[in-house]
Amino acid sequence: MIQIPHGEGEAQEVAVQTRLPEALPVLPLKDSVPFPDTLTPLAVGQERSVKLVNDVLAGNRMLVMVASRDGEIESPEPEDLYEVGVAGTVARMVKVPDGTLRILVHGAQRVRLLDFVQRQPYLVSRIEEAPDEVAPSAELEGLFRSVQNTFVRIIEEVPYLPEELQIAVTNLEDPAELAHMIAGALRIKTEERQELLEELSVAKRLRRLSELLARELELISIGSKIQSQVASEMEKGQREFFLRQQLKAIQDELGDVDDQEADAAELREQVEQANLPEHARKQAERELQRFERLPPQSAEHGVIRTYLEWIVSLPWSQSTEDHLDLKEARKTLDRDHYDMEKVKDRILEFLAVRKLKPDARSSILCFVGPPGVGKTSLGKSIAASMGRQFERISVGGVRDESEIRGHRRTYIGAMPGTIIRALRDAGSSNPIVMIDEIDKMGADFRGDPSSAMLEVLDPEQNSTFRDHYLDLPFDLSKVLFITTANQLEPIPAPLRDRMEVIQLAGYTEQEKLEIAKRYLVPRQVGHNGLVPSKIEFTDEALKLLIEGYTREAGVRNLEREIGAVCRKVAREYAEGRRRSKRTVRPKQVTELLGKRIFQPEVGRRTGEPGVATGLAWTPAGGDVLFVEATAFPGDGKLQITGQLGDVMKESAAAALSYIKRNVSALGEEVAEDFFRVNDVHLHVPAGAIPKDGPSAGITMATALASLVSRRPVRSDTAMTGEVTLTGLVLPIGGLKEKSLAAQRAEIKRVIAPRRNEDDFEDFPPNLLKEMEFVFVDTVDEVFANALEPEGGLSSRRRKGTAKGRGRVAAIASGVGGPSPG
Repeated sequence: MIQIPHGEGEAQEVAVQTRLPEALPVLPLKDSVPFPDTLTPLAVGQERSVKLVNDVLAGNRMLVMVASRDGEIESPEPEDLYEVGVAGTVARMVKVPDGTLRILVHGAQRVRLLDFVQRQPYLVSRIEEAPDEVAPSAELEGLFRSVQNTFVRIIEEVPYLPEELQIAVTNLEDPAELAHMIAGALRIKTEERQELLEELSVAKRLRRLSELLARELELISIGSKIQSQVASEMEKGQREFFLRQQLKAIQDELGDVDDQEADAAELREQVEQANLPEHARKQAERELQRFERLPPQSAEHGVIRTYLEWIVSLPWSQSTEDHLDLKEARKTLDRDHYDMEKVKDRILEFLAVRKLKPDARSSILCFVGPPGVGKTSLGKSIAASMGRQFERISVGGVRDESEIRGHRRTYIGAMPGTIIRALRDAGSSNPIVMIDEIDKMGADFRGDPSSAMLEVLDPEQNSTFRDHYLDLPFDLSKVLFITTANQLEPIPAPLRDRMEVIQLAGYTEQEKLEIAKRYLVPRQVGHNGLVPSKIEFTDEALKLLIEGYTREAGVRNLEREIGAVCRKVAREYAEGRRRSKRTVRPKQVTELLGKRIFQPEVGRRTGEPGVATGLAWTPAGGDVLFVEATAFPGDGKLQITGQLGDVMKESAAAALSYIKRNVSALGEEVAEDFFRVNDVHLHVPAGAIPKDGPSAGITMATALASLVSRRPVRSDTAMTGEVTLTGLVLPIGGLKEKSLAAQRAEIKRVIAPRRNEDDFEDFPPNLLKEMEFVFVDTVDEVFANALEPEGGLSSRRRKGTAKGRGRVAAIASGVGGPSPG
């Protein structure tokens, strides 16, 4: 860009040329407007401007100086420049050691830019002259003298105009030259300078210049008056105070309102328009009065302003109207989620109650399930079906109560808590707020955020929720809160009591296949720049992705693997290696993603005696675990490894005690002194992962029975259940999740406690069709149905008909005491 020059260097003198060619190079100026008949000193620093000057000096030395509309633009384009400039000749050029140039341009004629014939390396435009329009008259003569006399008075008053300028102005007789000289000397805005340059009528130009001079003279007079007003108040060392008083006096004379008064007026207007409830309006009025009395330099000034802005930004009375069309809600839920009938029914029941009784208190729903089963997306679907705003906040890892309730205003940087911030972002007092990961909140010396949640999630209390920052009651009773968690146990009992828990189990393989076809594949195809006409997944390919590349209760990793396939196919199209449609079959899945990650290993690992397959529940869904037992000469000690918890160790001890007491029932070939002459080592692999819980009791007992009897455990069978010293099998939790894990591991048979038979109501039909479930009362029944039949138990112990693949096993009561029910 162009700056006023300074510095010294090598100079080059050139002659002045005024004859105009058809086109000339255009030199953009920053915050400067040239005038004809004047010498304009310029500093040239940009590379393209330096080249322009060098080319001009090598040619006819002529260029056009044009002001830029925006002084902040470093390299203006044609649309950034004014249309009128001054053609001139470079009269002198000085090279400065830093590589920049200092030039002196003699302005010759006013020109108008027509069209640009060159943009690189610098601008070149066709031009036409824009001569002055002079009509001699008495008015022109009067304007000439008025402008001349006024400017002479200004020269006498201001120090930045030299006295020699007064002599030059007095000796001028041409009105146009007088206007150009004065306009170039005055300190006025760039826009006003350009306005004077573009005015072709000399009379109008002088009239406008007369107005500007009168304004400058008035400001000078006001400045003198201000100085006399404040001189008596100024003391030594009070320069800053003096300057502020000057500014205030100037604003008074101009009729401007100072910033503090303007801020106060703006805030008061916002308070009046916010439709605040009475208690909030009174608080805002009190804070406004304090704000108006405080000086802007006060630290409290900014604190009060921020507080008032928060008050007026909250939706105290704004709300959205509920759309409670149950048929449309059902369509929305079905469109966004596959199956999940019980969850959808509960949501529709909630909407039905709201439709019949709009003022009914909202229930707090808590979706509990493993990751990736659609808990968060369910909340979005509810919001869409009701027509409400949706906000999501995550409290996972939150350990500070102030994150929920906000910080008090006494702290630096204080702000409201996440609940109030979510309402501000929603812009409505009745949004749907989803609180994610509520089971992962912690507590430390800063407080217990779960205790703060008690008030938020209690319909009896949250109508007067008081955030520490606002210190005003805010009604949360209209908000529909939905929480999500992976497990219920970490949630404190009082908080859990305030929520209605809806369990979301993992998906079966058939459900995953349908979800992939309906939702995941279309979404990933679109996300990766493909269309259905370019890629297609077969059912077999999707099944391979489900079974061989993912092991999860939800579908998050499945979508990730589908996305990986889509990216690789997208690359084939982008590189031009493929033009026809890509049909992804199992073979192509292996080619694109490599060998399958998960291989069936139940049969391989249970082929030897002493290994049994168990089922476990984890926050991420069900899982398969193996229990291994081995014996070696010793004196009957039990060694347990695998990073097991206390409960699991006690289950192992109970299982061993039962086997010792009933060792003779395991077969005639089993030595009764087996445990007196051998030590037993019980191990649960994946030792880096902590494990605990009683449900592996029958699995440990079966592994020990298999070891002692030398009868392998059936490779298609997994089991879960708690064992007692008397051989009873007690009920456990999470049977559905465990059964889904068995299905993922290609296990076709599950042994479970009889008292869990009622859990079948929640099982998907296809899971009951594909798998066999054997319900038992005693450990002997477990052995009878889990161990291979060769040599050992008599057929008497395998009473009952095993119902499988659509049937449930009905096992008769066995040995070991009364049935637990």
